[in-house]
Amino acid sequence: MIYGWIIILVSIIIDQLTKHIIKGQLGLYESIPVIPNFFNITHAENTGGAWSLFSGNLAFLIIMTVISLVVFGYFFKKADFKTMKVYTIGISLAIGGTIGNFIDRLFNGGKVIDFLDFIILGYDFPIFNVADICLCVGIALFLFDLCFLEDRRNKMY
Repeated sequence: MIYGWIIILVSIIIDQLTKHIIKGQLGLYESIPVIPNFFNITHAENTGGAWSLFSGNLAFLIIMTVISLVVFGYFFKKADFKTMKVYTIGISLAIGGTIGNFIDRLFNGGKVIDFLDFIILGYDFPIFNVADICLCVGIALFLFDLCFLEDRRNKMY
């Protein structure tokens, strides 16, 4: 369980540190090209969820975040790094990512700071942050574990 807590803490720290650096170094919507026509560091702020869904609906987003954390917390109680590495890493990253963006919403006027800006095959992908990466990778690992590893684990123990 300690490894899960470490993953949560490290993901929150990296997320908040990168956002702090971006907010301190770039003006809102200021952009630095890293790989021309593919990747920029762009300071943006989002009042919605993924792809700006539910923009401006802070109360709904806070309620959904609290519900998500309760559900993730339920699954986290089962986490055991020794026997369930992928599960533990996944649920821990999901919790860390959720908390990272929740901190922004609470202390940045309901806005989440985003800065990773990609153009993929001509599509200007929505700008995102480290918390978003943690949340998406975490959910993917968690679901992979549930779909492909849990049956095998249950047969072993």
